Amino acid sequence: QVQLVESGGGLVQAGGSLRLSCAASGSIFSINAMGWYRQAPGKQRELVAAITSGGSTNSADSVKGRFTISRDNAKNTVYLQMNSLKPEDTAVYYCNADVITKGWGRRDYWGQGTQVTVSS
Repeated sequence: QVQLVESGGGLVQAGGSLRLSCAASGSIFSINAMGWYRQAPGKQRELVAAITSGGSTNSADSVKGRFTISRDNAKNTVYLQMNSLKPEDTAVYYCNADVITKGWGRRDYWGQGTQVTVSS
């Protein structure tokens, strides 16, 4: 089994910053892409940013220049540095990982979600 545990969410004023972390643990052989998604009330879950094991990244246009994704492969951890936060960034943020397990299986895993609330 593989678990993803997120941390770092909270309440912040517009213009502020937060840093989210997501640590993967369990029966992991390797992790391909890792990413952050978010879901606001009444909206579909959307990709915020993703990063490959080699460090290539992509992100949604709405967060370009404000959010930065990074990862520590040795710790199986992905981070999301969020700056210049806006009220429209308010959502539950979910971590995702494309994992190859020690049993040679491969599947997507999700974290439990962490709430980010940006007040105006």
